[in-house]
Amino acid sequence: MKVSLCFLVGATVSTTVNVDGFAPRTAFPSSRTRTTTTSTFSPSSTARFMILEKLFGAGGMNEAKIDYMALDYPGPEIGEAAREGKVLATSPRKDNLVVASFAGGCFWGVELAFQRVAGVEYTAVGYTQGEELEPTYGLVCSGATGHTEGLIVYYDPAVCKYESLLDTFFTFVDPTTVNGQGNDRGTQYRTGVYYHTPEQEEIAKARFAAEQEKLGSRKIASECKPGMPFWPAEKYHQQYLEKGGRFGSPQSAEKGSTDPIRCYG
Repeated sequence: MKVSLCFLVGATVSTTVNVDGFAPRTAFPSSRTRTTTTSTFSPSSTARFMILEKLFGAGGMNEAKIDYMALDYPGPEIGEAAREGKVLATSPRKDNLVVASFAGGCFWGVELAFQRVAGVEYTAVGYTQGEELEPTYGLVCSGATGHTEGLIVYYDPAVCKYESLLDTFFTFVDPTTVNGQGNDRGTQYRTGVYYHTPEQEEIAKARFAAEQEKLGSRKIASECKPGMPFWPAEKYHQQYLEKGGRFGSPQSAEKGSTDPIRCYG
C-alpha cells in the first residue's frame, strides 16, 4: 500500500513513501520534566492477575519479566517511570527533550517512520494505555491487559514541532480503522495519540477535529487521550526494522529517508 509520510528536514516538509503490505507477524529477536509526571496509576488487583494467568498462562503470564535496566537508553528511565506510575513529560536525564507517545498498529513499522523524523532523538516501543503492571509481549498479544502496542518518542522541540509528529502519525495510519491496522487486528493494535503535556493535548485535540472535518461521515477510531505509564517492550523489539527485522535485512532510519518501509521486516 502507498501512504504519504511527512518528514521535517530543517524547516521543510516532504514526500511520499511506500509502506509494503500488512500481514500478521510473529516476533523473532534480531541478530544483531518540565514535570516528570502527569498522572499516577494504582496496581491492578492480585485476583485479576490470577484470572489472567489461568486463562493465558501459556501465552504470556509465564514469560520472564523484562529487564528494563538492560535496555538501551531511554529504556531504563522509561521503565523506572512506569514502575513509579509516572508519565514523563520530558526526559529526566536530558530535560531539553520532550516526550510523546503514539500507537499505530504493529509497533515495528511506526517506530521506523518516527525514527526518520528530524528532531526525534530517541524512540522506544512498548505497551501503553493498560493498567496491568510490567506487561510482556505474549500477555499483551492475548488482548487481556488493555494495552496497545505503542511508541514513545523523545524529540527536540527546537528542531521538531509536535505538529510534525502528528503529521507522521496521520500519514502512517488509517485513523478510521477500529482496533487495528492492515491485517493486525485486536485491541492491542488500536491506534492513538497520547499526550503528555497540556500543550500537546491542545494541539492534538485541534488536529483530531480538523482531521474529522476532512473525513466527513467517516469517523475517526484512533484514540486521543492522556498518556498512561509506558512499559518498554523486550529488547529484541527495539528498533527492530533498523536492525534487520525477521529477514535480517536492515532498513534505513536516516533522517528524511523515503525508502519503503517493510512493516514486518
